[in-house]
Amino acid sequence: MSGGTGTARHADARIPGPVGARSNEPTAIRDRRQLEGIGRAIDGWGSSDGQGSRRPELPWRSTRDPWAVLVSEVMAQQTQVSRVVPAYRGFLDRFPTPSACAASPLGDVLRAWQGLGYNRRAHNLHRAAQAVVADHRGRIPADLPGLLSLPGVGAYTARAVLAFAFESDVGVVDTNAGRVVARALAGRPVRPGEAQRLVDAMVPPGRGWSFGQALLDLGAGVCVAGTPRCGTCPIRRRCRWASRRRAGPDPALGSAGVSTPQSRFAGSDRQGRGRLVDALRSGPVPARRVSSVVGWPDDAGRVERVVAGLVAEGLVIADRAGGLRLP
Repeated sequence: MSGGTGTARHADARIPGPVGARSNEPTAIRDRRQLEGIGRAIDGWGSSDGQGSRRPELPWRSTRDPWAVLVSEVMAQQTQVSRVVPAYRGFLDRFPTPSACAASPLGDVLRAWQGLGYNRRAHNLHRAAQAVVADHRGRIPADLPGLLSLPGVGAYTARAVLAFAFESDVGVVDTNAGRVVARALAGRPVRPGEAQRLVDAMVPPGRGWSFGQALLDLGAGVCVAGTPRCGTCPIRRRCRWASRRRAGPDPALGSAGVSTPQSRFAGSDRQGRGRLVDALRSGPVPARRVSSVVGWPDDAGRVERVVAGLVAEGLVIADRAGGLRLP
């Protein structure tokens, strides 16, 4: 999420793959020197004064605190950056360290998560903080296996923490970077492992942070969904799709790392879940009000299913009389 964008991150996926492994697809750029040259071009574009002046001022750009970076990345999954900024600042004021988060009730974490949706992420972040305290002496791991062991942390988030907190030379592949890879490097949809290997090979030595920021910015502001702004792209002359004058289907569609449209929210179980958790942030909800709060007063079966799911996930606690409260 450290790359400035108004676009939400895709849901985290585990996409491991050793650097330098070869793809079975013959059309992707696989020459190491070519990939390194493209990486330097993207990094140089991102580091230029003109591009830098256009970057939005985002609070997580100025920190190398791995906890703050982890919080920003988890918050940005499937959530617009404009909603993340105020929540990010408030959350870190309340929970400045993993230890502070781990020692607090989940209900307090859920209250600080207000406005971001997908409350399961808050639960995972709370569990991750507890694991950091229990297994890592309160310090965010600085290695990929350690980060992947944390609840709710997948390949994208783990690599983002490595690049943006520890400045490691690892590639970061999110929705925005996935478009660049599919269009420019392959000219076709790519699989997750292949996308990761290609980006890993592009990272200029010692430039993991700046290259990662530049690649995400390139996807967010130039190689955008729909019609890309090829005229301002620093690698347009090397782009496989542009060389074909963007003929045929967009290679980004269905490609690794590129998010697909979410299901309709209005009237969905997600909406009912969100309504209930929002209400519980203000205090317990008695059994007689649960159906109306969820929004389906005439569908007791659906209400029961949604409540049962929240209770099973540990996001809500039910009392003996059927009333609900946050943990």
